[in-house]
Formats: sequence, structure tokens, C-alpha cells
Amino acid sequence: MTSIDPSLYLQNQQVRGTGSSTLGKDDFLKILMAQIKNQNPLDPMKDKEFISQMTEFSSLEQMTNMSQSFQRFIDTQNLPPLIQYSGLIGKEVSYPVYDQVTGLVDRTESDIVQAVNQSGGETYLELKSGEKISVAHITKVGEVDGKSEIEVEEG
Repeated sequence: MTSIDPSLYLQNQQVRGTGSSTLGKDDFLKILMAQIKNQNPLDPMKDKEFISQMTEFSSLEQMTNMSQSFQRFIDTQNLPPLIQYSGLIGKEVSYPVYDQVTGLVDRTESDIVQAVNQSGGETYLELKSGEKISVAHITKVGEVDGKSEIEVEEG
């Protein structure tokens, strides 16, 4: 009786797969092409099946593109607040001044932003007058000469 060579056992074979465990759009297209190439000529794939698979492929591609675009959007939104507000340096900002007794808005003041700093997770603007205000209190941003202004609606 002939014996089996132990080197041929599955446990002794090298693993050949190097790909990922998820299927991407390229993998889906390869499977679809293999399916079309190897279909039975006497019973070809029905038009409805082919259209259905192409629709699934198109949807997969659109979802992948949308996911990549959304990730890029998230990456741009994750800029540190210091960088986000650095564009205010040299601009004139308006902010409310609250009455110490009533806690209501007494008046609105304007000043020029000299620097932006971050402390305790909050972002502050350092103004020319030496005052520091939170970026959350800005109601108006404008050029120093007053040509271009942006008002912030509170609500």
C-alpha cells in the first residue's frame, strides 16, 4: 500500500492569500466579468440579472465615492480652532458688553483682533485694547477700514 507524503497535508501548505477580507469595487467588477465569461452559452445571463448587477456595481461605486468625499470633508473640518480663527487677526470684530447687575446686553463694542489663543478648550480673541473675548460672542466681523463686513445672527 502506498502512503501519502506528509508534506502534502493542508496544514503544511503555505498560505497564498495576501488580499484584504473586504470586497471593493474592483473585486466586484472582476467577479462580474468572470461570471459573464464563464456563463453557459445555451442559457446566458438574463438581461434583468445583468442590469441588476450593473446597478449594484454603480451603487457600490457611488457609495465608495461619497464615503471618500465625506471623509475628506471631515478631515478639513477637524482643523484646530486656533487655525480656524487665525483669519480674524487684523479684522475688526463687534461683541456685546453685558451689564454687571442685570446680565443683559448693555452695548456693543468693536475692536481689532491682535491674536488668537486657546485656553481650557476655549478659543479667545485678544483685542487691541487688551481685552479677551470668546469667539462665541462675536456678532460682526469686518475690515478695519469698514469696506467689507459680515454680521453673525444670534439665535
